Amino acid sequence: MLEVKQIEKDAEEKMLQSQTFLEETLSHIRAGKANIHILDGVKVEYYGSMVPLSNVASISTPDAKTITVSPWEKTMFRAIEKALMDSSVGITPENNGEIIRLGIPALTEDRRKQLSKQCKQEAENAKISIRNTRREAVETAKKAVKEGMPEDVGKDCEAEIQKMHDKYIKVIENVFAAKEKEIMTV
Repeated sequence: MLEVKQIEKDAEEKMLQSQTFLEETLSHIRAGKANIHILDGVKVEYYGSMVPLSNVASISTPDAKTITVSPWEKTMFRAIEKALMDSSVGITPENNGEIIRLGIPALTEDRRKQLSKQCKQEAENAKISIRNTRREAVETAKKAVKEGMPEDVGKDCEAEIQKMHDKYIKVIENVFAAKEKEIMTV
């Protein structure tokens, strides 16, 4: 009985990790409005080492179309601007001597469709991961039945894993639908 609970617990943990990874990945995709997570991958040179932008400046969104970066040290302006220019963010920073502003441009229809496709692919990858987790858990349960676990307990375990699978697939679809709506909203 302990083995069944462990199989189910491990499967649910892996499915939850897939969901969390998808949510984090989608938060990095720019959807036409300011989101500080698009700067998570930006690294800045700070005294000889590369550190995340959030370690050398405060990042905020004063409105829906602007991200502001306030360096904690005045000497960091050049390094932060260079890091933003070299990054994959694709937005030119504006420096007024106090803060660095990033104006988020409106997305074109083509870009919206492209981002939607990218989100759909990420969601599909998460679903594949969840299906693989289900398959592995069911195989483990069948192996346990062969090793002496009662067959009805094995079938119950498989049914429980299928319920988890269905639940997480639905969550993934909802997360994708919300992000797609955010992207397609003009």
